[in-house]
Amino acid sequence: MPIYAAYGSNMHPEQMLQRAPHSPMAGTGWLHGWRLTFGGADITWEGALATIVEDPTSKVFVVLYDVTKEDEENLDRWEGSELGFHKKIRCRVERTSSDTDTEPVLAWLYVLDAWEGGIPSARYLGVMADAAEIAGAPAEYVHDLRTRPAGNVGPGSST
Repeated sequence: MPIYAAYGSNMHPEQMLQRAPHSPMAGTGWLHGWRLTFGGADITWEGALATIVEDPTSKVFVVLYDVTKEDEENLDRWEGSELGFHKKIRCRVERTSSDTDTEPVLAWLYVLDAWEGGIPSARYLGVMADAAEIAGAPAEYVHDLRTRPAGNVGPGSST
């Protein structure tokens, strides 16, 4: 079964249960040589979306899922792959199997097909931070998500 590496709001177990109900969590890991960033603020009403860019000095926490073909197609629709918002790539992820053991796995993930830059909404960052915390990300990683600059874009905002 293919392994999907989620680094954005799809890290959240409740969201993934809705979007990919037949695809269980398969652990967590780190995507080395990549940096979490945001872009595509013009694509969505809620501000910039999470994406990753290559950066040899960085790493991104990910939640891994064993994804069925049916759920992969459903995720593609959710992520706007048909509309060209995201592209799929494959990367080697260092799966964390315990506090000291790691094993590399090949996983697919979505990257935003848009310019880097823009401010995500506070709600979106909160979902990402909560999801990372639930999955066991280090406290400093969660703190970084919670303290990133955020906008109040969304229903009821004045922007």
